[in-house]
Amino acid sequence: MTESTAPIKEETAEDDQSQGAMLSGLRVVSLLTLGSRITGLVRDSGMAAMFGNGPIMDAFTVAFRIPNLARRLFGEGALTAAFLPALVREMEHKGRDSAWRLSSALFVVLAIVLSFIVVVAEVALIAGYSLATSDETRLLIGLAAVMVPYLIVICLAAQVGAVMHSLNHFKWPAFIPVLLNVVWIIGIFAVAPFFETPRGKIYAIAAVVVVGGVMQFVIPLPALFRMGFRFDRKWWKKDDPHREETIAGVRSIAATMLPVLAGLSVTQFNSVLDSLVAWWFANSGSNVASDYISIEAGTAAALYFGQRMYQFPLGVLGIALGTVLFPRLARHSERNRLDMLGEDLAMGLRLMICIAIPASVGLCVLAEPLTDLLFRHGNFDDQDARQTTAMIRGYGCAVWAYCGLLILNRAFYAIDDQKTPLKVGMWAMALNLVLNLILITIVGGVGLALGTAISSTVQCLVVLWILQRRIGGIDLASCGVTLAKTAVATILMTVVCVMTMNAIPAGTSIPMRTANLLTPVVTSIIAYWILSRILRMREVDLLLKR
Repeated sequence: MTESTAPIKEETAEDDQSQGAMLSGLRVVSLLTLGSRITGLVRDSGMAAMFGNGPIMDAFTVAFRIPNLARRLFGEGALTAAFLPALVREMEHKGRDSAWRLSSALFVVLAIVLSFIVVVAEVALIAGYSLATSDETRLLIGLAAVMVPYLIVICLAAQVGAVMHSLNHFKWPAFIPVLLNVVWIIGIFAVAPFFETPRGKIYAIAAVVVVGGVMQFVIPLPALFRMGFRFDRKWWKKDDPHREETIAGVRSIAATMLPVLAGLSVTQFNSVLDSLVAWWFANSGSNVASDYISIEAGTAAALYFGQRMYQFPLGVLGIALGTVLFPRLARHSERNRLDMLGEDLAMGLRLMICIAIPASVGLCVLAEPLTDLLFRHGNFDDQDARQTTAMIRGYGCAVWAYCGLLILNRAFYAIDDQKTPLKVGMWAMALNLVLNLILITIVGGVGLALGTAISSTVQCLVVLWILQRRIGGIDLASCGVTLAKTAVATILMTVVCVMTMNAIPAGTSIPMRTANLLTPVVTSIIAYWILSRILRMREVDLLLKR
């Protein structure tokens, strides 16, 4: 073996081993994310039963989106997308000590910047509260003021997760969301009942959200230090020889982050825009709303619940795949192995196709029994259920596109291209806005969900086309074969699902609602698995085998 071929063979062997580790990590992250989604469903069911779809829940969902949007942008979104490749680069070329210096500096700078943003936001919200003329607006602003500090701790928690990802540890970052859900559930059932009025209850839950955010940051820290991380306090001293290098690294991350931030802002802004439009037209009482646009009160809350439902498969598969693929793609790019990057990306897309497409169809078919079981309790009435069912179907039809975007955008970030996702995202946002204005005049509030689904589908296909032209090596032919097999299996699965639903008698009791949902779900999963075996869908085997 020559010296030139030895490193390549060693790297190939290492890649084969790490591919198995990646699939193992994917299973772990998927299972933990499944736990997070299940506890999230319990949380949302409790919120729906306590408040229903109405002005109070509308105000809370819109107010919560403000810090949650910041988390997705500054935390697990733009900053992580810029930070993780830089951290991998430091480890590859300069060792862990340099990586820890960069991480420590970023933690400090992030805490300072976020604290400044929170102070400014609180001042603006207090001023807005004093100028507000309606109770609904005061409630919205008041809840936002309570929950804004949440963004500091949750963004820091996301950076803890990014450091763990760079070390190929995925369990704790995937478990962090469960902590918030558990604290939130405790707030619903143990804290809120101490308050008599609905507004008192909703403010109590808003405070509980902040407490949950603190726990999400503090509890994983001991595990991070056990993995070898050391907080470096020397970098800010003027006599430290690495000070300028570390500061330059933070500035480079900030510069890289800006286009990523703008690109992700487009995607997240679509969801926030949906809720704001729904809240405005449902609560403004304007002639435009009453004469031309049919948006009912509670539409913003229905949008929130619909988004929570499509985020279930999105988190279990899409976010899990993006999480375990991103460090791997970044390493391939750093080693200039675009062929391996294309192979892993194609494998990720095939895994996404075989799960996300049946998940999309399943959400649309099972939207009604899903809403009945999870939300139709307490103050959540038939009208609320009808709204939420429509939103689940509207968003659910594009689950595969949301998952695909998560994977494809990370491939761009891995090759240090942040501008392409931004440009495509801007066009997608414009398309979404146009579709919103058209569809809400035709089908009402559900048009907001449909507009997001259509624009995301177009965005996903365009991004895939550009990425294939950019790096090549993405085996789209194998993806096409997987797509064809998945389509056949999904059609037959849907037939089994509908037949099972029609065979079960309807009922309003909890056991009957559970049977109306779980029976077709189980039979559909079994049918899809059998069909995948008959059609020899290798991707399903990769997901299931040890």
